[in-house]
Amino acid sequence: MSLSTPVLPILEKEDVNNKQLLSVMSRSAPLLIPFAQYDQVKSSLPRSLSYIVQFVSPVSIPDAADVLDAGAEAVSISANDASTILQEDSPALPFERVIVQIDPSTAISLPELAKKGLAGVHISLPEGLSLQDAKTGELVGQFVSSIEAKKTGRPVFVSASNATLPTVEDAAYLTSIGASLVIPTSKIDLPKDEKSTSAGKIDLIGALLASLKSDRQDGLFPTTVVASALGTSLGLVYSSQQSIRESILTGSAVYQSRTRGLWRKGESSGATQEVVRIRMDCDSDALEFTVRQKAGQEHIGFCHLTNREGCFGRTSGLALLESTLQSRLKSAPAGSYTARIFSDAALLEAKIREEASELVQAKDEDKQHVAFEMADLLYFTLARCVRAGVSLEDVERSLDAKAHKITRRKGDAKPQFINGNPAASSSDSKPLPSAPAPKSAAAVVEEDEGPIKMTSYRLENVSESERTDLMKRPSIKTEAVMELCRPILRSVKERGDEAVLELTTKFDRVKLNSPVVLPPFTSPAVLQKIKPEVKNAIDQAYNNIYAFHAAQKKVGGNVKASQAGIGGINTATGEEADDAVLEMETMPGVVCRRFARPIQSVGLYVPGGTAILPSTALMLGIPAQVARCPTIVLATPPRPDGSITPEVLYVAEKVGAKCILAAGGAQAVGAMAYGTKSVPKVDKIVGPGNQFVTAAKMIVQNDTDALVSIDMPAGPSEVLVIADGDADPEFVASDLLSQAEHGPDSQVVLVGIQLSDKQLAAIEAALDRQAHALPRCSVVRKAIEKSLTIVVPTREEALRWSNEYAPEHLIIQAKEPEALAKGVINAGSVFVGPWSPESCGDYASGTNHTLPTYGLARQYSGVSTSTFEKNITSQSLTAEGLKLLGPHVVHLAECEELEAHANAVRLRLKTLGIEMPPPHVKSA
Repeated sequence: MSLSTPVLPILEKEDVNNKQLLSVMSRSAPLLIPFAQYDQVKSSLPRSLSYIVQFVSPVSIPDAADVLDAGAEAVSISANDASTILQEDSPALPFERVIVQIDPSTAISLPELAKKGLAGVHISLPEGLSLQDAKTGELVGQFVSSIEAKKTGRPVFVSASNATLPTVEDAAYLTSIGASLVIPTSKIDLPKDEKSTSAGKIDLIGALLASLKSDRQDGLFPTTVVASALGTSLGLVYSSQQSIRESILTGSAVYQSRTRGLWRKGESSGATQEVVRIRMDCDSDALEFTVRQKAGQEHIGFCHLTNREGCFGRTSGLALLESTLQSRLKSAPAGSYTARIFSDAALLEAKIREEASELVQAKDEDKQHVAFEMADLLYFTLARCVRAGVSLEDVERSLDAKAHKITRRKGDAKPQFINGNPAASSSDSKPLPSAPAPKSAAAVVEEDEGPIKMTSYRLENVSESERTDLMKRPSIKTEAVMELCRPILRSVKERGDEAVLELTTKFDRVKLNSPVVLPPFTSPAVLQKIKPEVKNAIDQAYNNIYAFHAAQKKVGGNVKASQAGIGGINTATGEEADDAVLEMETMPGVVCRRFARPIQSVGLYVPGGTAILPSTALMLGIPAQVARCPTIVLATPPRPDGSITPEVLYVAEKVGAKCILAAGGAQAVGAMAYGTKSVPKVDKIVGPGNQFVTAAKMIVQNDTDALVSIDMPAGPSEVLVIADGDADPEFVASDLLSQAEHGPDSQVVLVGIQLSDKQLAAIEAALDRQAHALPRCSVVRKAIEKSLTIVVPTREEALRWSNEYAPEHLIIQAKEPEALAKGVINAGSVFVGPWSPESCGDYASGTNHTLPTYGLARQYSGVSTSTFEKNITSQSLTAEGLKLLGPHVVHLAECEELEAHANAVRLRLKTLGIEMPPPHVKSA
């Protein structure tokens, strides 16, 4: 459906369950749905409803893409977001599916961007400016002109201030200048006639029809009636304002007879018409009714004279074929060919394969032959649909849904159909890496169902350039997201708690009185909300993680007693001191030491909101506790009721957090980085998060006003599994899926050592079966589509591939796994052997699950106790030590012409009776 409309209702929270309103909108105009209401209403949206989803800044690009994939005509985003997301050579969202929101501060600055092919613009008028003001006309006219609205049909939506009640006359005025009126649903009325409109409301249908005009003396509007499938023309009738109103309100076709008044189609014959959609033509003087016909007992068609489907004669082509097949399904003579097709599934399947093969083999230059074979294939495929009760309208609806998708699959053929060999195995084929398809609204038919399968390659068939391509992760548009985060961070930096609360209301949709929760975090009431088995699991995980991270403090090299009282092992008593100290005498009388000290204030970011993630709180809180950081701030988004998950509260109590910041996203990062009246400023921020959290962390670490460090950049979760022929296919598949379910951008790689076709097929079958049983199957499918299997000939090649890829998680399911693990150079964490699933490391084995992703395991380690410490060095020299070392220091200092450095040593040496030569004086 075109987005061009006289009126655009915006759905308000109280109307998400208003089925009458949604039904009316599905027949008459698009609907604007705020993203905050989208999840609640999306499952109940009528199939024929055209809708736009409105996002607040900063927009989540994955969320926007998901909304477009789900069927939204467009997304509406702020001008600030658009200026970063859309000004790239390869925009994150397709221009033609984006509407830009413009307020008074951006209204003059955006025409250039609007010319790039946007779906439309949405202008919010400043306070005090009426919809029919001359300034409104001038402002709106700029955008009508810049996007050529009257020529292209792209809309310019206009919202008045909240204090203004729009009128039907406002809608008519805006339509006359090429714009559309935005109306909150709370101000909408659906009266049976315009005189019955409730006070303080606007007649929606009156506003929709305000621009409709007739050039006939009787004031009627010519109306074409078309079938919902294939758009077949059924006839020409006339409509009036009242007949249109009744059709929109009831969903049953009502026309205006020039002799008999209102004509309620099927009222006497029973051959009714369900109204799917009503549209005006380009100059608003004619209508098109799209209808779904329902036959009566005696009358079956639209034409009341001939009782045929339409007034222009019988349908033809696919519409006629569908009608014939539907009739034959009910009454085909026994033994007839059509009856055999419907009753013999094997015959129908064979004929579809046969005709598809003949179509493929037909030569391009013989156009008649191609058409002949295509007609045969359509006959049998449509018979298949009719047998299953699937109509052409259903097929068209599926095509339209696919056309709305902006995320595309590679489009590679399934291995069994490559090279015309249905029996070919996956390992016999070598699909080449392909660049992602451009994100556009073009209709691309793609398969949504079917096997969930990784693309497989054999190393001997992969060139070096292809190898490089296979190693690449999907690009992350960090700069664009950073631009969205900067104003948020700036606001928190300047306005502190006030900004944090404001942004929490905006993004988390929770209104809080204070941004922080102070200890004690648990109470009997809180503990009662935690299942006993979950509490026990948290306690066990805490013990394991604590033990492993505490042991890390004892690792420091050659540990000796410290004469300077720094710490270490007291050799006299054998008792453990506070910290291990690296101490060595580099030469007689010169002792060097290295010792750790805790970072004084740390911020732990724990993703949350609707999720429950006590495991992340454990993984971050325990090493900070072991390091003895005096101030631990735990940040996590609040739940919809403003509370914090009980399990996270319990962990915060165990690790000794000083406070919990009830906020998420960039605003939480900003509050910890800069500090507020309620939130202590931290020296380091640690923890995973979405793209906005990551971007915000990267910004603040480079801001000298923040003076804060971070643990590491972050990307999507990933796993690489090394498996040989001895590996259990079910185990391998489960490990791959454990990461794939994190999100559609997760990376999953299988490196198979000498896997045969049969062994690889067993893993693929297990993966497909397990994936279809998962509740997040659709997410898994998207991740698996971007994942790969590489079969290598040797263990050494498997390690080479893994080390080059540098995975976040590396799982080894092969012979002598411990020996193979010794060759690992780059990985976040390694899971050795068949009984070491990655899930154990994620939760409770003792190692940390906050790990480097996106290939950063080449440079970064995962979170550990040392993440929360910094190391200090010291040196102690005796007089004898200075006698030995001092002269060398003097010579080096003088070489660098740093005489003060040399003098500090020379004076001491002189006291010890050693005279150094006078400093060399440069000649003029």
